Amino acid sequence: MFIQTESTPNPATLKFLPGQTVLEVGTADFPTVEAAAKSPLAARIFAVNGVTGVFFGNDFVTVTKANEVEWDHIKPAILGAVMEHYQSGQPVMGDEAQTASGHAEHSGEDAEIVNQIKELLDSRVRPAVAQDGGDITFHGFDRGVVYLHMQGACAGCPSSTLTLKMGIENLLRHYIPEVTEVRPVAV
Repeated sequence: MFIQTESTPNPATLKFLPGQTVLEVGTADFPTVEAAAKSPLAARIFAVNGVTGVFFGNDFVTVTKANEVEWDHIKPAILGAVMEHYQSGQPVMGDEAQTASGHAEHSGEDAEIVNQIKELLDSRVRPAVAQDGGDITFHGFDRGVVYLHMQGACAGCPSSTLTLKMGIENLLRHYIPEVTEVRPVAV
């Protein structure tokens, strides 16, 4: 098994490509070791000293490290954990674990606007941020303000504010006049 790695715009996060499907549908975010208990793969990666976050996409795993840890010191152990997992035959996710389509539900008078927002996020934004090892999902819409949740490499990325304001906000405002601002949320 050959696992490729790619850097991301977030220097604390590295993208691992195992060369096979990680998740069939959706994404899974493990911001803590407790959350990783739902996934044998995430738990194995968290066992590496210095790992602070794990995120799964369709064909990639992003790993976030503590600031005081160097990639040169933990990358081989993470590669080993991923390889061991796939050779073990265990599932990526435990039976009770669920993957997320990502978007929060929203109904009411703004339902049409929210559907347009979700469609633009799914068609234009999410594929681009997945290439960087992350995901951005709809969290809410209130009086013109769109609230988005940033995951994986996007969470804590130095360039995420610029991406949010100059990229996503401009895109949404261009296509949906009711949108006035985009803000990140921590979940």
